[in-house]
Formats: sequence, C-alpha cells, structure tokens
Amino acid sequence: MQQSAAPVREPKLGEILLLGSLTAFGAVTIDLYLPALPEIGRALDATPARVQLTMSAFFIGMAVGQLIYGPVSDRVGRRPALLFGCAVYVVASLACAFAPTIEWLIAGRFAQALGACCGQVLARAVVGDRYGHVASARILSLLVLVLAVAPMLAPAAGGLLASLVSWRAVFVALAGFGALVGIAVYLRLDESRSDATAAQARAESPLRSYLDLLRNRRLVGYILAGALQGAVLFSYIASAPELIINIWGFSPLAFGWLFPLLAVAVIGGSQVNRHLLTRYQPDDVLKVAALAGIAATVALVVATATGAGIVPMLVALFAVLASYGFMAANTTAGALAVDALRAGTTSALIGASAFAFGAVVATLVGLAHDGTALPMTIAMLICMSGSAAALFGLALPRRVP
Repeated sequence: MQQSAAPVREPKLGEILLLGSLTAFGAVTIDLYLPALPEIGRALDATPARVQLTMSAFFIGMAVGQLIYGPVSDRVGRRPALLFGCAVYVVASLACAFAPTIEWLIAGRFAQALGACCGQVLARAVVGDRYGHVASARILSLLVLVLAVAPMLAPAAGGLLASLVSWRAVFVALAGFGALVGIAVYLRLDESRSDATAAQARAESPLRSYLDLLRNRRLVGYILAGALQGAVLFSYIASAPELIINIWGFSPLAFGWLFPLLAVAVIGGSQVNRHLLTRYQPDDVLKVAALAGIAATVALVVATATGAGIVPMLVALFAVLASYGFMAANTTAGALAVDALRAGTTSALIGASAFAFGAVVATLVGLAHDGTALPMTIAMLICMSGSAAALFGLALPRRVP
C-alpha cells in the first residue's frame, strides 16, 4: 500500500545530531571496545574464541531487539520506546563493566544490544514519519555522515581508555554515552508517530503486520538489496584486523589510521548521494550505484586473485565501500515509503535483516579463511550481485509496455 508523502521540511542541526547519535549506537558500541578485546581475554582468562562470542552475542541481540522495538513503537510511540531502550543500554553497559566472568560479559553484551538497537530502528522510523521518499533518502545520507564518525574515532578512544585505565572503563564510558543520548531524547525529541499509525498498529497483531509487509514485493526487494549491501560492509569490518595487519602486512599502528581512512569511502559516497538527490530520484541513483558496486567488487576480486598489489586492492576496496554510501540511504528510504503507517515495523525488518545477513556472511568468511583476502572478496561479490538482483528483480517499478 503506497502512502502519500509526508510533508517536507528541513531538519535542524540538533535534530540531525540526535538522530545521528541514535543511529550510531550500534557502531559506537562495537568500535569502542574492539581495541580492548585482547585485554578482556587476559583479564577474564578466556580464549580468543570465547571473547569473540561477545561480538556474536551483540549481533544477535541487535537483530532480535529490532524486531521487538519496531511494532511496539508503532503502538506506544517512538519516545517511550527510545527512553526504555536507552535505560536498558545503560544498565547493561554497567553490568558489562563489572562482569566477573566471560559468560557474564557475553550475556551483558546481548542485553546491551537489546538496548542499543532501539536507536537504529527508531531513528529510521522517525525519519519515515516526518519526511517523504526523496527527503528521507537525503536525510538518511546525512545520518551516515554521523554514523561513519564512529569507526574513525571510537577505536582510538577505546584503545586509550583501555590502556590508561582498563577495559572496564570502556563500558563505563558506553553507559555514559547511553545516558546522555537518553537525556537528549527526553528533552529534545518530539513524538513523531501519527495517530493513524497507532490505530493501524492496535488493529493488528505484530505478526500480522510483519506478514503483510513481507508479502509486498517492492518492500522485500528494497530490504534484501540493503541487507546484502550491508553484508558487504560487515564482511569487511569483521575481516579488517586480519586483512590489514596479517594479510597486507601493515602494523597495528598503521591499522589505526588505515581503518578510519577507508571509512571515508562510506562518508564520501553518502554525501555525494545526498547532493545527487537534489536532481535525481533515489531509484535512479540506486540503479547506477548497484551496477557500479558490482564492477568495483569484480575489480577487487581480480586484484586479489592475481596479486596485483596493495594499491590496486585498496583503490578497489575504497570503491566497494563507497557504494554502501549510495545504497544504504536509498534502499532504506524506498522501503519506508512503501507503507508509511507501518514505519516502525518496516524499520525493524530493515535492521534485523541487515544484522542477520551480516552475521551469517561474516561467520562464513571467517570459516573460509585461507590466509588470503580471497574468501572475503568473493563473499562481497556474491552479496553485491544478490543486492542488485533484489533491486532490479523486486524493488524497482517495472515499465508497462
């Protein structure tokens, strides 16, 4: 069911910063604690495999939690759901900070994800509530700019906290971040859910809402296109330390600047996309971005398989990551525009599918590891091709002869 576009207005800077902070909840929570992983293993007498479970638990919690917050926020509103999620996040972060065992920390990370995911799913829903298709795509591109700052700053900040204080200080800092965001939501974020959305949600069960949305061909196409594109990014993030340090031979210090440098690709793509949307429709940009992404990924696979050298591989990887900046905002805006009365539930499907596909692909890449970058690049090509297939085969309107 296609809804009429929401009235367009320009967001204020404070609104963008708050929505961007909500969107970055997951990224900050992942990237800030990455440098502390070795110390966590030593302090809690845990093997690297056990420590890695803290990351897996977080991904699972992010996927599951979004499926809950979406339909709940359609019923009770975005603000109450966000405030509840922020409270859960703060308590869970403090539980992680005082974890006596690795099992406690794994459980704490799962609970922390149940709080963190409220930010991503409900920030998208708020954008869908307030803006039309094109405006949503532009604003979501702007939010990527805030989101991408996390991998640029968080690892260095986390490493500094872990080295100067301890790994537990990282989680105390995350609790503080969650508290500040929660206070900002309480003071600055007005309720955006409409009465019509509330009436629709109360007239049907969450399961019925999910089933109706999943019967919509266009919606499924946008969600799959975005999720598979996100899996490309997840496979890189999960492989980055091994890829950059052990395979390409950079030092840990060099990793500290090269990883953020590659994040600039996502920022650049999202901001070019935002400007393109002043002249072109989101679906038109998607068509070109999907094909360009496949071309860049093919180049990366070829460069990796032939041992072309670090520079060609870095250039190709930069182009692959840049495609995410074009695809993410436009597929999300397209999905949210399909059924405006179920924006929260739609946003939940977007986020849960992204984390589910990302977790599966990242795991498979790890299992297929052979000491080279080839498993990662092949996985990227498969996901990129699947994203384009979902986009052209399901999401984009077909011309009537």
